[in-house]
This record gives sequence, structure tokens and C-alpha cells, in this order.
Amino acid sequence: MLQSEKKSLFRFLAIYLTSTFLLFSLISGIFYIYSKHQLLDQQMESLKIEAEHIKQKLRVLHHSNSNVLYYPDSKLIKSAIYDLDKHYIFGSIKQDLNATKDNSRLYLVDKVEPYYLGAAYLLVTKKISETPINHLKKNIFIFMIAGAFFVSILGYFLGRLFVAPMREAIEKMNHFIQDATHELNTPISTILTNIEMIETFGKCESKQELKRIEIASKTLSKIYDDLTYLNLNHNYHREMENLNLSELLKERITYFSSVANSKNINIIYDIQDNIIIKIDRNDATRLIDNLISNAIKYNKTNGLIKIVLKDELFVVEDSGTGIKKEDIKQILNRFKRANKNEGGFGIGLSIVNQIVKEYSFLLEIDSKENKGTKVAIKWKK
Repeated sequence: MLQSEKKSLFRFLAIYLTSTFLLFSLISGIFYIYSKHQLLDQQMESLKIEAEHIKQKLRVLHHSNSNVLYYPDSKLIKSAIYDLDKHYIFGSIKQDLNATKDNSRLYLVDKVEPYYLGAAYLLVTKKISETPINHLKKNIFIFMIAGAFFVSILGYFLGRLFVAPMREAIEKMNHFIQDATHELNTPISTILTNIEMIETFGKCESKQELKRIEIASKTLSKIYDDLTYLNLNHNYHREMENLNLSELLKERITYFSSVANSKNINIIYDIQDNIIIKIDRNDATRLIDNLISNAIKYNKTNGLIKIVLKDELFVVEDSGTGIKKEDIKQILNRFKRANKNEGGFGIGLSIVNQIVKEYSFLLEIDSKENKGTKVAIKWKK
């Protein structure tokens, strides 16, 4: 993993895990408070039941004829009775009724009606049972640990998905730089070598050196035009005109003839005269150039290119390496190349596809591996 990917992954994990931990803590805190209140309510209900039992015993003592009265006592709770003025009478605990706040105990003050043994109020209290509360804390802690582990694993995989587009972009950039280096190196080396030969020998028999320089220069020009178009396409101002596509196509075939001849590729064409279409000249040039350039680049030595232009139809067919069936759907994506053995950036058909979409044309690609590729563009007047 690259350093930039690691930084992005760590930043994502830090934000993701921190926000998730805060959310989990908030939810756990709310759950703890709610559950603790429920547990305390349950203990308070049991205290109320004990208070009722004591009042019943007080009633029995009140109506008893015995000279000795035994105050009802319990091992679970402590209690005391008070008069109307809330003065202490008797009990197993001596507690001021106005000071019954203690975080470790539960207190319940209940009225005694009628006043059994002169008591108007009954105070019952017991220590809060910490066992269920501690059990609740333990369960929440286990949940937090398990949740943190699960969220961390999930966050890691989500982080990898998060940085995947960056990795893909970096890989595309690296491939682009490698392809650009290769693509530019060949024509530049050709130009420099042949210039040196001209300077050394002074004359060029059959002008082969100049022909190579011409081919290399056209290759560089094509690369520059494609990259410029790709970069400026969204801001490009199109000048629409009724363009004679037949004449433009013949010009471009002548332009590429020297490149095709260098690979002994024969270009045959059937061009109907005066096919007029409303389109920007630069768009039409890019469209034609990329299809012919691809047909030459991915063709075989001594191969054949067939070009057809008729009313509402433009076809470029080659006898080259072809495209695998599973790659045809992806071949229109930028930087996607079906054949990496040949040069190029994988932007030719992407540019063609952009132009086709811009003018609402129909693009059809039919290809068979090792047999060739046929690209057809259709439009309506």
C-alpha cells in the first residue's frame, strides 16, 4: 500500500472509529440510564410490597389485646413509624423524614390510614442491590468491546473500499505515465536518429529519413491532439457547420497513408461523394483519426483496413488482433486497453464515444479475437 493510501486509510479510520465510538457511547449511556431506572423501579416495587406487609402487621398489633407489642422487623428492610407532625415514634432505623436522600439506599414514605398505634407515616428503606446494576454494566462493557472489534474490522474493509478509487486513479496515472513515456519516446527517438543521419551524410537517398521523420511527427501530433481534446473537451467551444464528411475522410486517409505503409497495411475505401453532416470540424477529425489510428495500431503487418462512408453510415473495419468479448463493454472507458502489447493510452475509443454521445449518434462495435474489429457509426439527418 502506498504512503498516500495509508494516510487516507488512517484518517478515514480515525474519523469513522471516533464517530462510531461516540455514537456507541451515547447509545450505551442512554440504554444504561434507562435500564438502571427500570431495575430501581423493580426494587422500589418490592419495597412497596414490604411496606404493605408492615402496615398489615401494624393493624394486627393495633387491634391486639396483648400488653407487649413487638414492632414488625425484617432482615431485608428497615422501617420506622412517625406521627402526624413527622416525629419519630419507633422503628428499626431512626431517620429524619426530610433527609431521605441517599444514593446507596431506596426510601419510601407511605401514609398509614387509619393511624394504627398513633402512626401517620411509615418509612421503609433498604440498600440498593448493586448486583443487577453491575451485571448491566458488565453486559454493556462486553457489548462495547465486541462492537468496537466488529466496527474496527468493518471500518478497515470500508477504508480499503474508500481508498480503492485512489489506488485505481494512481494506477491509471502510473500506467498513463509509462504509456506516455513509451509513446513519446519512439517517435522522438526516430526523429532525432534520422536528423543525425541527415546531418552525418548530408543527403538522403530515396528520402527514407524524411519519411520516418514525417511519420514520427504525425504520431506526436496525434498524441498531442488527443490529449488536448481529452483535457479541454468540457470547455471546448464547438463551431457547427455543414461539413463535407466525404472530403474530410479522404484527407485523413491520405494523412495516415504513410503510417499505414510503414506497416504494409492496405487501406481500401468506399466513400460516397458529398455526404454532408452538421458537426464541428475538429470533432469530426478526432472521430475519423481515432478510428483509423486504432485500425492501424492494432492491425497485423500486411493487414487490411476497409473504410465505408455512405448516407448515415461510417464504418472502419480492420483485420487486426480484435477485442475479447468480455472487454468490449469496457473498451469505451478512458485508459482501458484491450491489447496492452501495442502502444497507446486507451483514450481513442473513449474520445470517439464522447463525440458520439455529444451528437446522439449510434456506436456499434463488433470484434472477434485474432480476426479483427468493425466499428460502425450511424446517424440520422
